Amino acid sequence: MKYDVILSGVGGQGVLSVASIIAQAAMSEGLEVRQSEVHGMAQRGGAVLAHMRIASGKIAGDLVPKGGADLIISMEPLESLRYVSYLKPGGILVTAAEAYSNMPNYPDIGGIHTSIKKLPKWRIVQTAALAKEAGLAKAVNTVMVGAASCFLPIKSASLEKTITDVFSKKDASLAAANIKAFKLGQTRTGK
Repeated sequence: MKYDVILSGVGGQGVLSVASIIAQAAMSEGLEVRQSEVHGMAQRGGAVLAHMRIASGKIAGDLVPKGGADLIISMEPLESLRYVSYLKPGGILVTAAEAYSNMPNYPDIGGIHTSIKKLPKWRIVQTAALAKEAGLAKAVNTVMVGAASCFLPIKSASLEKTITDVFSKKDASLAAANIKAFKLGQTRTGK
């Protein structure tokens, strides 16, 4: 088994946190993981891209080839379109619905969503509303892990345990809210 993922967004959105949770969960199941990150020009507001390769055996390299990604997980819809060329036929794009308008003349969000909906397989996730419903507005990245979880070759229980482990170190209530955000992302996404 080999599964390639592109993760994208804008600095400060938690792209690398999402990648870390997925990688840790995959490794907990004995899978091999290789990851490469590209950070934007600014810590906050610049483009962030991570390549992740998950496999049951040895992985030759860190980078996902264009046309080779099984899944794109994007924290920002315009950034998701930047990397569509990485999707393989049959691959799916899962993106947050909300724009991170960090530039003048940000394109119309409706037009961006229309472009995404032209793809064969896609999910646009109302992350802000689901995170708020979970009781933690900052949990949008955990909502995205939940939304992408049904496409990942990783058990839901492994992802939940990783989320619990990561956030319990900070505060038990953070862990509970992030698990709720994960589950809402799993169950409330779709076309």
